[in-house]
Amino acid sequence: MRGALIRYRIMAWIVGVGLILVFVGIPFPSFEHIIGPIHGTLYIVYLIAGFDLARRAHWTLGRMAMVVLAGFIPFVAFIVERNVTHQLEQSGALDTPRS
Repeated sequence: MRGALIRYRIMAWIVGVGLILVFVGIPFPSFEHIIGPIHGTLYIVYLIAGFDLARRAHWTLGRMAMVVLAGFIPFVAFIVERNVTHQLEQSGALDTPRS
């Protein structure tokens, strides 16, 4: 599960930074037309990474929705990523061997 968490964390940071760049670029259409599609594509990869982690961690539908929505609101991806990491570390789920 540690590998799934690392993939999720990397994608959360990339999508979070990309979303901030999209909002900064809104007044500049040429910049936003470049960053927007890149962010959209990377958001799909973020969803896949989040789904993989959710499947391994046996998350509820509400928790999965929280992760999905975090990619839509600037800065929230960073907060949710930190909360997810902290809760998985505290639960000991990362220490269990593969089955």
